[in-house]
Amino acid sequence: MEAQNTRDKQSIQHLYNTVLPALAEQIHQNITPVLPLFDTFGLERVVDTWTKDPAADAATEVSIENGNVQQVGLRLRLEGFQKPGVETFDLAKDLIFKLEYNSYTVGPDKNTNWLEKFYLQRWDKSDYEEVAARWSEELIEELTQRLEKLT
Repeated sequence: MEAQNTRDKQSIQHLYNTVLPALAEQIHQNITPVLPLFDTFGLERVVDTWTKDPAADAATEVSIENGNVQQVGLRLRLEGFQKPGVETFDLAKDLIFKLEYNSYTVGPDKNTNWLEKFYLQRWDKSDYEEVAARWSEELIEELTQRLEKLT
């Protein structure tokens, strides 16, 4: 079967099974110094199975298997910030792959695009490093702002 440069089951599976884990590994390396500040953390892949494609058949279930998912991504949860004199808090942060018909965008939310790629375009090391660095910097900024408000 010949690969196509459109959103389909294979292209979504590639992002979900190959790109997201490699990106999660790079992010984990970047945020390792922050992790001891929290009781627990979780970094997981997520799939939006709620958003239907407006052009799709309404009866078709939204899933990777059907190739009609609109978003995949990563979600980080940092729980139980521990520092004497500071109220305990949690942080959560998403990295969203917004899947269009011929390409997809990557960013911290649906409206911010850091990177756009076609489905057949390979991710090179600098792509992983750039996205992970930007995302990690935003996380550190959020943590810093939260601490400034509490102290």
